Amino acid sequence: MSTTVVIFGASGDLAARLLYPALYRLEERGLLDEVRLVATALEDWTLAAFLGQVDTALAAHRTEPAPLERLRRRFSYQQGDLTPHAAAELAPLLSETNAYYLALPPGFFPTAAAAIAESGITQAGRHRLVVEKPFGTDGASAAALEDDLHRYWDERQIFRIDHYLGKETVQNLSVMRFANRVIEPLLRAEHVDQVQITVAETLGVEGRYRYYDGIGALRDMIQNHLMQLFCLAAMDAPAVWDADVLRDHKVEVMRAVRRPAGPVTGWASRGQYTAGSLRGSPVPGYLEEPGISAGSATETFAAVRLQVDSWRWQGIPFYLRSGKRLGADLSEIAFRFREPPTQLFTKTMLADAEPNWLVLRLDQPEGIDLFVQTRAPGTEMAAESSRLHTDFGSATEGVTAYEQLLLDVLEDDHTSFLRVDEVDWAWRILDCIIDEWSTGAPEPYQAGSSGPACQDSILLDGHAWRPLPE
Repeated sequence: MSTTVVIFGASGDLAARLLYPALYRLEERGLLDEVRLVATALEDWTLAAFLGQVDTALAAHRTEPAPLERLRRRFSYQQGDLTPHAAAELAPLLSETNAYYLALPPGFFPTAAAAIAESGITQAGRHRLVVEKPFGTDGASAAALEDDLHRYWDERQIFRIDHYLGKETVQNLSVMRFANRVIEPLLRAEHVDQVQITVAETLGVEGRYRYYDGIGALRDMIQNHLMQLFCLAAMDAPAVWDADVLRDHKVEVMRAVRRPAGPVTGWASRGQYTAGSLRGSPVPGYLEEPGISAGSATETFAAVRLQVDSWRWQGIPFYLRSGKRLGADLSEIAFRFREPPTQLFTKTMLADAEPNWLVLRLDQPEGIDLFVQTRAPGTEMAAESSRLHTDFGSATEGVTAYEQLLLDVLEDDHTSFLRVDEVDWAWRILDCIIDEWSTGAPEPYQAGSSGPACQDSILLDGHAWRPLPE
């Protein structure tokens, strides 16, 4: 049974950077059987001109002639705008099953969704709508977006992409937690005293100023990517592996988040990078970046402490932080275990040994590390940290996030996609921070550093952030 994937915004950056490389990799693996690809954009291109754009997008990637030519043959190109008339002209190119990928700026999602539905092309067959984050800029705008989408599309037809959910380590998180008797009983309040989720970037705005300024790190990263990681790290085991049951459990986690009273400064902090250096080269501050408005109060770093009032995690803080222009790239979920109930080695050099950490690395190489204390060689009773680790392979060996998510769309599998109530609850938790941060200014931090000092203010006594790599 054939499927057609229609890419709206086919001339844009998202399609070039992410979709075409992922489609090539799927073609190379032989996973696009009976899939037709239709590209549509405003540009009045011939098919040959459009395929030239695909070739340019893939030039930086390793490609082989045969799969590249097969991918090229799958494409059709249709010039058009976001009107019902233009969408209706896609009809001859469609199949019994169709997926419409909105690789568009978020402000165009309602227009495109309405145009597709009002064109009449969804009256017969099966149809899916794929939208990228961000899903609104606060709770009210997210609700308005959902009203617009649900006016024409059933929730079952909508696939909300968060590409972090397609990462190999994230896909492996639930398997590691719930398929291993040696691990599952340990990930709870009796044995863990804190959980840290960090996404640190050395990159700055990198030409995304039109989107980023006024959005900031809280909306861009924490509301979606890090909140999803938080839910997967904190949820209880579902009774069955089913998309709706899994998403029910993620919503349960967010419903159980404690709502602290008083100012958010006790559990949320923000910063903005100033000029500094990275890898020995000077970099400008955020306010000096091209396109950034003078005096912008947009935060480029955000950190929050969440606590879950559940039996599994009562009293245990989850620390979420993300920032740009930091001293190193790091993406990880880290569980710190409590000290042993009796300190057997109090009168030896082992007394100051580091606690154990279980760390899931989301960067390349993706994998899992367990840090344990072992006796250091020599005549003294001294400890050293030993790392037990497994890698999930490089990006050239494994399946990239967009490959996995595109396959899931083709297979009508919602497991790795956000349901509307997940979006709603994430905004409910963070809207009070957005409101309070509408005034005041973020704390400055130097580019190339580990972030603003105020991030430490949200930590409970005895806790410290895991250091960024050297």
